[in-house]
Order: sequence, then structure tokens, then C-alpha cells
Amino acid sequence: MWNQSRTARLHIVVKVKANAVAYERPAVRKKGRGRPPKKGQMVKLIELFHNRAAEFRTATVTMYGKEETVKFLCLDLLWGQGLYQELRFVLVRRGDQLSILASTDLTLAAEDIIRLSGYRFKIECTFREMKQVIGAFGYRFWSKSMPKLKRYLRKGEPHPLEQVTDETDRQRIRLTLQAIEGFVMCSCIATGLVQLIALRFSERVPDLFFRYLRTPSKTIVSEATVTVYLRKSIFRLFAQNLHLSITKIIHSKQDTSFVDADLSAS
Repeated sequence: MWNQSRTARLHIVVKVKANAVAYERPAVRKKGRGRPPKKGQMVKLIELFHNRAAEFRTATVTMYGKEETVKFLCLDLLWGQGLYQELRFVLVRRGDQLSILASTDLTLAAEDIIRLSGYRFKIECTFREMKQVIGAFGYRFWSKSMPKLKRYLRKGEPHPLEQVTDETDRQRIRLTLQAIEGFVMCSCIATGLVQLIALRFSERVPDLFFRYLRTPSKTIVSEATVTVYLRKSIFRLFAQNLHLSITKIIHSKQDTSFVDADLSAS
């Protein structure tokens, strides 16, 4: 998204822990000495389901591909120890299930925040397929110039990357990060291609159902089934489709001299 200064800014929607606390805005400062307060009264979010139950509104939103009737309460509160950034909190009651959502976008409607949170399951499934099927995060790129990173830094401690001053080492680190990002990007493209094959050719290619599945799908096969099929059949598909650009590139890179020698000897 873009802000008023035309610079890119990313907004997120997350699910908040049940024991999370937030803070009201500080009261108007009174005249006198002392530093102005950064926060107001502490609010235990989980208690609002009972203390302010009468203020909940009812709405019908799309969640997980179907219409759901939920009750919600939307509040703008401060969050974060020492940071006190204003977030939009949405308390959602769906039957007996209680959820607390938060968004960094204060202009987003509560119904939209609830709807966006429903995409979490699809996103998590995509990451699972990328990790377990495609191997998107199995990269092996490293550099001796890369310093050992720390999970937590002490207050005032500089970041290890900031301590790298040699330009050659800095360039090697940049190339390493570019290789990692390129690998993950290609894996994302591969995941999308596998999903497109599953969506478009599940009914046209019965061979996609060749492997044993305890609970086989009658409509669309999984990404894992498509990848197994491609591993077993991709070279045969190349041989049957010599007009493809990828097939021509492979043929141009092959060294066939030893094949000709074997044919002459026979």
C-alpha cells in the first residue's frame, strides 16, 4: 500500500494471543512538571468479551469460503511495550469461538479485517506445500563473509551486518542474499505452475491418479501428486513434444558425440 508521501508501506492483519494487553490513549496532559504520558489505562483484551458484550455488533462475512454470522467489537488501542503503536483491534465471537485480531491499517473496516484473517489457512497451506513438496526453503547458499547473526541484541548493540566494513565482504553478502531470494522466487513460480497443472489437467490426465492415496480426491489432485507425476513423466513429455522451447534449449546444450560414436561402433 502507499501512504501520502508516495512511499511503499506494508500493512498486516494478525491474530493476537488471548493474554495480550493494550492501552488506551493517554489523557490530556495537565499543566505542570513531568514528562507527558505515552499510554493510558491498560486494557486486558480477553475481558472485553464479557465487560463490553452489549457493544458487540452482528455482521455476515465470508470466512473460509462460506458465509458466517459473527459478532465483533472494533477498538483502536495502543500496543507494544515502549512502542505504543496504535492498532485496530477486532474482537470476534463466532459461536463459542473467541478470536482477537489486530491490523496496522486504521482505515480498514472491521468486516474486512475478519475477512482477511480467513485467508490465513490458505496461506499456511501454501507455505506447507512450498516447504514439504517444492523444497522452497532448502537453499544452501552461504558466504564466509556473512557474520554470525544473533536472535536478540542488547540495547545499543550494533547489528552484526553493520560491523562489516570491507566492501568485498559486503558485496559477497549481497550476492548471497540475492541467490537466496532468487531461489525462493523460482520456488514460488514452481508452486504456482504445479497448482495450475492440478487445476487444469486433473480430469484430462488420468495418470495423475496413478499413486495410492488413502483418501483420493475425485476432482482436483494435490501438489504432491502432480510433482510425483512430473518426476516420472517429464522426460517422456519432452521427447514427445520436440517443438517446445524448453526441449530445444535442452537439445542445444546436450553433447551427442558419444552417442554417434556408439552408433558407429554397433
